Amino acid sequence: MLLSAVLALPGFAQQTSSNSGAPPAATGPGSQSASASDLTPLPPDKPKDFWDGDDPNLLNLVTHPFANKKYVQRQVGPIRDRINELDELTSENSKSIKDVDARATQGIQMASEKSSLADQHATDAANKAQMAQSAATQVSTRVSTEEQVVGNLDQYKGTGQTEIRFRPGQNVLSKAAKDALDAMAAPLKDQRSYIIEVRGYAPGHGQAAIASSQKMADSVVRYLVLNHQIPVYRIYSMSMGSAPMAGADGTMTKAPSGGRVEISVMKNDLMGSMQH
Repeated sequence: MLLSAVLALPGFAQQTSSNSGAPPAATGPGSQSASASDLTPLPPDKPKDFWDGDDPNLLNLVTHPFANKKYVQRQVGPIRDRINELDELTSENSKSIKDVDARATQGIQMASEKSSLADQHATDAANKAQMAQSAATQVSTRVSTEEQVVGNLDQYKGTGQTEIRFRPGQNVLSKAAKDALDAMAAPLKDQRSYIIEVRGYAPGHGQAAIASSQKMADSVVRYLVLNHQIPVYRIYSMSMGSAPMAGADGTMTKAPSGGRVEISVMKNDLMGSMQH
C-alpha cells in the first residue's frame, strides 16, 4: 500500500495541474459577446504510462498493481529480437570458429604427418647412404686385395729344375726319368700356388723337330697327371723343337743331339701365405 501511495502521487499532481491550468470564467464588459459554448474544450489527456492508458489513480494502483501483458511485450519484444539476432550471430561465429579450428587442426595434423614422413624418409636415406658407404668401403678393400693378388700372380720363382733325356728317335720315359719325375713331384702333393713348365727339345729341322719335341713333352705331362694327380691346368707344355737352350750362365747354347725335356717348378710364396 505504501508503494501504491507513492506511485499515485504523480497522478494526483497531474490532475491538480490540469485543473489549475483551466482558463477562468470571462467577466467584465468584454465577455458578454462570447458564450461558454464558443470556447474550444481542452483535449483529454491520454497518458501512455505504466498502465497502458489507465488513469494512475488509487483504484488503478489497487486493481493494476503490475504491468499488463501487452506493455511487457512491447518493452521486451525489441530486446528479445535483438537478443535473438545476437544469438544467431554468436551461433554463426561459433560455427565459423569451429570450422577454422577444425581446418587449422587438420592442417597442423597433415603438416605433422608430412614432417614425420619426411623425417622417416630422411632417416631411411641416411641409413641407405651409410650402408652404401659401408658397401663401397668393403668393395674398395676387396678391390685393393684383388689388385694385390693380381699383381702377385706373376711373382713366381723357380724352386727346382729337372732334366729328362731321351734316346734319339724315342719318346718313352726310362726308369731313371721316372725316378727323377717322382722326386720332383712328391713335394708338390697338397700344395698350391705353383705351376710346372715343361719344354721339349729335339734335334732336326722344322716341323719334324717340333713334333718330336711335343711327343716327349706330352710323355712327361702324362706321367705327372696319371701317377701324381697333378692338375693339368698347372702344367704348361711347350714344344721348342731344335731351338737353342738357355745355359746355366744365361747364355743360349745349341740343343744336344738327343731329345731332351726340361721341367721347371715355380711357386708363388706370397699367394700361398695369403691363402693360408
